[in-house]
Amino acid sequence: MLDRIAEFVARHNMFPPGARVGVAVSGGADSVFLLEALRELAPRWNLHLSVVHIEHGIRGAASRADAAFVQDLAARHSLPFHLHQADVPAIHDNLEQAARHVRQAFFAELLSTGAVDRIATGHSRSDQAETVLYRILRGSGLAGLSGILPVTEERIVRPLLVLDRADIECWLRKRNIQWREDETNRDQSYARNRLRHEILPLLRESFNPRLDDTLGHLATLAQDEEIYWAAQLDPKAPPGPQILSTSDLTGSPVAQARRIIRRAIGLAKGDLRQINFPHVERILEMACSQHGHDRVQIPGLDVLRSFEWIRLAPLTLSRDREGAVGGSGFVFSIPIQPPGSVELPDGSARITLQILEKAERRSTCVTVGSELDWGRLPSPEGALSGLEIRNWRPGDQYQLVGQSRKQKIKNLFQEARVPLWERWNWPIVTYNETIVWARRFGAAAEYAAGPTTRQVLEVAESWNRLDNVLRPTQ
Repeated sequence: MLDRIAEFVARHNMFPPGARVGVAVSGGADSVFLLEALRELAPRWNLHLSVVHIEHGIRGAASRADAAFVQDLAARHSLPFHLHQADVPAIHDNLEQAARHVRQAFFAELLSTGAVDRIATGHSRSDQAETVLYRILRGSGLAGLSGILPVTEERIVRPLLVLDRADIECWLRKRNIQWREDETNRDQSYARNRLRHEILPLLRESFNPRLDDTLGHLATLAQDEEIYWAAQLDPKAPPGPQILSTSDLTGSPVAQARRIIRRAIGLAKGDLRQINFPHVERILEMACSQHGHDRVQIPGLDVLRSFEWIRLAPLTLSRDREGAVGGSGFVFSIPIQPPGSVELPDGSARITLQILEKAERRSTCVTVGSELDWGRLPSPEGALSGLEIRNWRPGDQYQLVGQSRKQKIKNLFQEARVPLWERWNWPIVTYNETIVWARRFGAAAEYAAGPTTRQVLEVAESWNRLDNVLRPTQ
């Protein structure tokens, strides 16, 4: 058994030589076996072990007795002991989910402080079978069928995924090694326990005695699929709001389009929890529609189509930004005295104003910019006091260079096919409340620099960040 573990560990590069490994020990058979196995295997990789235990405060005296048992186990093996005590029942959340969050936070703390380099948990092939079957019954996609990963990005490793729970308990009995039984593992009110004690035994007896192997193989196949698709869909894509091109989605095979959408959801939301097949299909349907505008909310995200683009953003972020149009949120109006610059409140860009003599005019600007005739913006004191930078608002209009009359900026947005979300914080420069410049559309005809201009007021825009445009790797 130890050789099988060693082979599995090596195949997945779980432990760099000399790693400090925190062994998560609950006191149950799997985790006790994990500690014993890693103690024997540690010299192969020069591992430095410690014992990690979380007392969740769920089972009262029994939970405290588990903690004492694990602490004694660590002491008998002369290993450092990391204990975290929590009152999970006091957390206003689903009990299992709250316990998971506490566990993840403690593991992350140990890893971030350098107390350990890896956390090893005792998940077995039996756990993998339960997880995969549970997700099948709940309608999971291929990503969910990956089950329990051998190695995670959070540096959690599972060396026992090649072993069955029955084999582990047999090994411990032969060596007279004690473990603790958690009575909640028999509580049939938990769906996982019904799977473990009723459904899986029935399926093994009636359909496939090697069902655990079969489900484990399915998980491996799904994991390999996920690795492949992650590489195809730009693994370096940054998190945050995502922009999808409808042509990329409709021009890709459906399997790839679904992957692109799931990738975008994960990057925008931070995870794929509560995301189901209908959510992905709704976005795919949105992309294929002949209508240029659509909107839907899925768990944690606002999904908005505008023209040929679909934007996925956290619900709170969308509400704040959209408030700029409705009269709240990022509505801004900032006085500016040139030379000077203003960073837009959403942090996306910076607007810089400076006065240049005609001879100093640069042939091109570093970023998108326009030029105004400084002489047409007079003030009695010789200083410009009425100049402001604000966001676009419904009803705004002005006359562009080369046009005979004013136009609503909203109509210019339509003609330029500017997505709705880009309009929310679209910068406008005003002088005494008159629009003299707008992003992309440039200077107002009345104030634009011309052949007789002696001094130029240059408006330049530099971008700090944009929403991420996610496309398939070519």
